[in-house]
Amino acid sequence: MTHLLAIDQGTTSSRAILFDGNLRPVRIVQQEFPQIFPHSGWVEHDPEAIWSSVLATAREVMQGIASTEVAGLGITNQRETTLVWDRRTGRAIHNAIVWQDRRTAPTCEALASEGWAEAVADRTGLILDPYFSATKLAWLLDNVDGARDAATAGHLLFGTVDSFLIWRLTEGRVHATDATNAARTMLYDIRAGAWDEELCGRLGVPMNLLPDVRDCADDFGTTTLLGGTLPIRGVAGDQQAATMGQACFNPGMMKSTYGTGCFALLNTGPDFVRSRHRLLTTIAYRLGGRTTFALEGSIFVAGAAVQWLRDGLHLIGRAEESGDLARSADPEQDVILVPAFTGLGAPYWDAGARGAVFGLTRASGTAEFARAALESVAFQTHDLLQAMRLDWPAANETVLRVDGGMTASDWTMQRLSDLLGTPVDRPAIRETTALGAAWLAGYAANVVPGPEGFMESWSLERRFSPSMPSDERTRRLGLWQDAVRRVIGP
Repeated sequence: MTHLLAIDQGTTSSRAILFDGNLRPVRIVQQEFPQIFPHSGWVEHDPEAIWSSVLATAREVMQGIASTEVAGLGITNQRETTLVWDRRTGRAIHNAIVWQDRRTAPTCEALASEGWAEAVADRTGLILDPYFSATKLAWLLDNVDGARDAATAGHLLFGTVDSFLIWRLTEGRVHATDATNAARTMLYDIRAGAWDEELCGRLGVPMNLLPDVRDCADDFGTTTLLGGTLPIRGVAGDQQAATMGQACFNPGMMKSTYGTGCFALLNTGPDFVRSRHRLLTTIAYRLGGRTTFALEGSIFVAGAAVQWLRDGLHLIGRAEESGDLARSADPEQDVILVPAFTGLGAPYWDAGARGAVFGLTRASGTAEFARAALESVAFQTHDLLQAMRLDWPAANETVLRVDGGMTASDWTMQRLSDLLGTPVDRPAIRETTALGAAWLAGYAANVVPGPEGFMESWSLERRFSPSMPSDERTRRLGLWQDAVRRVIGP
């Protein structure tokens, strides 16, 4: 067996990536699918569009490869997105409600008023927010005709996207998820390693809807839909898969993924670190029955700031231009962008904040806007890292491993290192999310090295080390902090 297959099911597209025995990507197939916006703040996906895109890309990437040459299949997925389907037909009872969806904000407010915030944080590591699956699931049961009766009768199943794909791939034989996806539902006690009956009861969620929770590298059944018989060996949510793809297996290691938004995870080992600075406590991975925890912070706008320059302001034609423009910006100007287009994420969690630009002069132009957009990502990452260090001092000596589309810009990565005051490592293999899923499948199949061996084989493409004078770094961070205070208030 010389290959591993990874399915990377994302928010706007599905991808299938074939890796060779040395965990190098050899073939990638991608297919986009439509986004559905029924009302303001509502975001949905057609479950059949998700399924057809996954099936089509996986079948195409497997062309010419016998199933006997593939040791296993790994799945990684957009997290928190919620589906409910009928176990008798396999058909979803409603569109998938996507992680970005905000329709259940009133439910979260009601839970908070009842005093549930503390229990949610203590058991699940999360904050009360529509972002997570629990209130989405309750909404489906309450608003789809006949759903609650069907659920009570045992006819319905709930799952995040991974569970839905496993059910379809195994043709209804396996209803399961992994610990990292379960941890994002707001129904799973991450320390006890079990679904929380009290939280489920408050939301009216019958326990018979919930999938079996397994390790990330485990037996998730087999599929015959891709040619021959292929074992499904690994599953993890996308950010956790990227953490493993970056070989962040030691406590204190940290990865940050820069796409439309940004997600940073800090490995805290066996320690459940309760954040005092509005970060999330989550499961980084569970292997061999042992749970490794993480602190997680999310930035709503990272690459989206560059998209705004391109599509909103029409200042650039391609996102790739932004780094060179930023390099040419006037060093005497201090244009600061607070990209709170949809609020500010961790550690502020201010949904009402809106974007602002400070420091404009008549000399400010495209280059200064480009620098401000890219610096805003570094400033926000600095805020996350500072909150992590305050919550868990062992993070003080961390090296940040990065992935995602923005990391292709050398200028952006150097400025990130400068403003963080810490090294930034860019890996040789950029497909870290899919790599993590493939590694899990290979690890379960005993065809790739374990965590220690994988850490040794992890390959660095380039390290960016801080070079900005400390007084200039302090000055620029002060400009950012002043701008944020003006946006969110004291």
